[in-house]
Parts: sequence; structure tokens; C-alpha cells
Amino acid sequence: MSDNSTVVITGANRGIGLELARLYASRGCSVIGVCREASPELEEVAARIIDRVDVTTDEGVTKLVAGLEGERIDLLINNAGLLQDEKLGSIDFDSIRTQMEINAYAPLRVAEALFEKIPSGGKIANITSRMGSIADNDSGGRYGYRASKAALNAFGKSLAMDLKPRSIAVAQLHPGYVQTRMVNFGGLITPEESAKGLAERIDGLTLENTGTFWHSNGDELPW
Repeated sequence: MSDNSTVVITGANRGIGLELARLYASRGCSVIGVCREASPELEEVAARIIDRVDVTTDEGVTKLVAGLEGERIDLLINNAGLLQDEKLGSIDFDSIRTQMEINAYAPLRVAEALFEKIPSGGKIANITSRMGSIADNDSGGRYGYRASKAALNAFGKSLAMDLKPRSIAVAQLHPGYVQTRMVNFGGLITPEESAKGLAERIDGLTLENTGTFWHSNGDELPW
């Protein structure tokens, strides 16, 4: 994405979403940040902010669609997410349901509501996690997060197949272990490093590799 492209980012007020907003704004893109609560940092870089949006509800998505009336979306980044922990023997199923709503259903809701605004050549990037990889799970636990990200990967693959005739490409992207609030800032790379890698993967997204699952460092990940 370059000058004059419109980029819509959910969960754009902090962390990886904010760094992606900064990166695409620096490229000359018109960044529309979507979030529950705006931040001063996002206000500095976004061309426009649509806040007080809960993308897990019909009402929130309706507000988002209304806020984007007349817009062309060249790149949609589904970034909003939630990480919680559940351990066998004390599993909180309400926690699992909440993570499914935020991490899996909400990106599908947003894509369903907005895909007609994306032109031929446009792209959707779903920020997922390698913890959604069943093949890569060698430590167990995190039942809700793993399941919700695996569901997002499945949704993203179907979106890729359904949108390919419209010449819209879709990628599932793992940002890496990033120093954000979600992991109490204990990650291995900075949000800036993650955003740079994610943008490189998005730049390389085509109809030939649509539907694939990538690490921000360029490695293709197993399902």
C-alpha cells in the first residue's frame, strides 16, 4: 500500500495496531483507525478515527459501516484481539466464548460487512497467532486463545477462496512475540519491528498466495 491508499485498522489505538497505523501513515496512506477508545497517539497519525465501536456486536458493526459510508478500502487489517489463559481443571468457558467473539467472530463480522467496499486488487490481513496452529501446539493450555485463532485461520481461508474471484487477497499473519500490554510487555520484538514485518508480508500478498498463514519474519506457518 502506498500514497492515496485507504487502510482501515481495527484495534488501532495501541500496540501493534497503533504501529501499523504509524507505518501506513508514513507511507502516505489515509489511515482510518477503529477502536473502542481513541488514544492521543492514534490521533496524531490517523486521518480519521471511528471510536466507541464494539466489533463483537451487530450495533458496533453497523456503526462502523455507517462511519465508512462512501469509502473505498484498499487494505483492511483485522487486528483487535484478546489473550486470556485457561488451565485444565479450572477452565472458564465464558472466557473461551469471549475470546471466540473478539478473536474469530469479530474479524468475520467486519469482513462480511465491508468486503463490498474493497476494490479489485484490495487486501485483507487478519492478525492471528501461531498459537492457532494445531500442528505447532506442543505445550497445551490457552484453550480459548488457541481455538479462537484456529477458527480465525479457518475463516480467513474461506474468505480467501470466496474473495479470489473479486481479486481480493487475504492473509493470516502472526505478528511474532511482541512487547505489548497483551503479554505484559514480555515479548521478544518491539511493536515497530512487528509492524514492519507484517507490512512486508502484506506487500507480498497476491492472489497466488492468498489464504496462506505467515509469520511476520517471512516464515510460512503450518496449520
